[in-house]
Amino acid sequence: MSGELDIYKADITLDDSRTIHFMYDRDSDDLEIVFEKGRANCTIELTDNIILRFDKEKEKALSLILINFSTLAQPTEMGPKSFPLTGLADLPKDLHQMVVKIITSPPVNRFLKVSYFYPSPAKCIPITYLERPPALAAIAR
Repeated sequence: MSGELDIYKADITLDDSRTIHFMYDRDSDDLEIVFEKGRANCTIELTDNIILRFDKEKEKALSLILINFSTLAQPTEMGPKSFPLTGLADLPKDLHQMVVKIITSPPVNRFLKVSYFYPSPAKCIPITYLERPPALAAIAR
């Protein structure tokens, strides 16, 4: 064993000239989408496999970490797989509102789509699915 990491890196530039960095570890099947470099002072596990790192004071996303990326991004015959945003349930109201604002705004919402599932008229469950980044079309199939 050579001990070398099998990391794929790619960058894309958005319409607003912001550069997004992708780091995909083929061995662990983990993808980090880095929106802005910096030290996160808050991390929220949105689902068992989706982690949001952000700067709480600036209310800015720094990155999304997608664990088992190929499983998360694998489409079904009916469309993309959706996952309940279980990590929102126990957040204090102010932090909950901040996280919802972050994940439903650019640049996060270019990759993470958010909606609600209504199993009954009185109950709604926040859900998400991944929009596969075009820069990573060739990996994790």
